[in-house]
Amino acid sequence: MKMRLNHYTANPEVYRAMSQLERHVRESGLDRIVYELIKIRASQINGCSFCLDMHTNELRKLGETEQRIALVSVWRESPCYTDKEKAVLELAEAVTLISKGGVSEELFNRILTFYSEKETVDLIFAINLINSWNRIAITTGMFPGCLDNA
Repeated sequence: MKMRLNHYTANPEVYRAMSQLERHVRESGLDRIVYELIKIRASQINGCSFCLDMHTNELRKLGETEQRIALVSVWRESPCYTDKEKAVLELAEAVTLISKGGVSEELFNRILTFYSEKETVDLIFAINLINSWNRIAITTGMFPGCLDNA
């Protein structure tokens, strides 16, 4: 397999700008496990193999169990996630698939029972950021291992 385009080298300024936003979200105080769960769920929905590989590996490095990594796509039926994590995964799905039904008042209010307004904005940015990364990776033809020799 071959990438269509290496966006890192083709336009380093845009990559740096995205990386700065990534750094801001990562340093916002958002729980790292929750952040990686968001990235995995959005990447599953969007079909981004590069990001899915990266973020499942990241969760492993953080000490997450194989069960919790494997069951992200079926979080509703999985007792291994907390109600707080389930609310975030539902928000990640709703924002990723926003054109299909938006974000309900009920879901938004449930998020606010677990997170402050500032934290809720951090979640929204985190979800939007991984969706952007997914779209870049898919469009440019990224796949697991594509940067190993780049």
